[in-house]
Amino acid sequence: MFKILEKRVLNPDVKLMVVDAPVVAKKAEPGQFIILRVREGGERIPLTIADYDRNKGTVTIIFQEVGKTTKLLGSLNEGDYILDFVGPLGQPSHLENVKRAAVIGGGLGTAIAYPQAKKLHSMGAYVDAITGFRNKDLIILEDEMKKVCNRLFITTDDGSNGNKGFVTDVLKKLLDEGTQYDLVIAIGPLVMMKAVSNLTRPYGIKTIVSMNPIMVDGTGMCGGCRVTVGGEVKFACVDGPDFDGHLVDFDEAIRRQAMYKKEERQSLEAHECKLGGIGNA
Repeated sequence: MFKILEKRVLNPDVKLMVVDAPVVAKKAEPGQFIILRVREGGERIPLTIADYDRNKGTVTIIFQEVGKTTKLLGSLNEGDYILDFVGPLGQPSHLENVKRAAVIGGGLGTAIAYPQAKKLHSMGAYVDAITGFRNKDLIILEDEMKKVCNRLFITTDDGSNGNKGFVTDVLKKLLDEGTQYDLVIAIGPLVMMKAVSNLTRPYGIKTIVSMNPIMVDGTGMCGGCRVTVGGEVKFACVDGPDFDGHLVDFDEAIRRQAMYKKEERQSLEAHECKLGGIGNA
């Protein structure tokens, strides 16, 4: 059992939890993730490690309530317990020898981009962070990102924060102005990561994306998280989640992501019926 030490509401659908997990915190690195179960018989879901404190033995997770399990997790409060909290899983991000980087987060992907920016900053790299959201009410981690980057650019689809556009608009402007990067990290919706990768390809800038496909066991046995990279099948849980964005088959990944939408919707609807006292207890 893993105790929730802190809970914060970042926006109406996104929650942050600090969890007492000293064994995980001891070895956690940016880019890695955990798999949790809220209760016995529950679904196993992967969540990226958003932060960690080795001295306090804590791991921070940030998640959006979009399905049955994330809504159940979001209903827990400080002092409650999570049944299983396994990790760290996946390969750590390789950030050695990076002097100048652009770290890009789209929506909830900002929570995954944050530890990357924080690590690069601690290593002395120059970091530009670019984050994008649908509107100003959904912006998260603005203060945290400001502390770990040299410049922070925040865009919104509707311009409600005074800066309308997409993360690719900002990145293209910076590149056209002559800004140079050793590395671009893009984390967020597949379509956003694809767009960033397509943008950086003609510039010859190494671009890393974080893939988060459907995942069951997190050890490479189930095969559910397979992605095609450079024409080869890889497993995000053991080979990733970081991959070369110029080699990822995004079109295939987008098709696979939509495979279980019907089942996910049915599961959520059944869960909401139970909460409302309509379905079976």
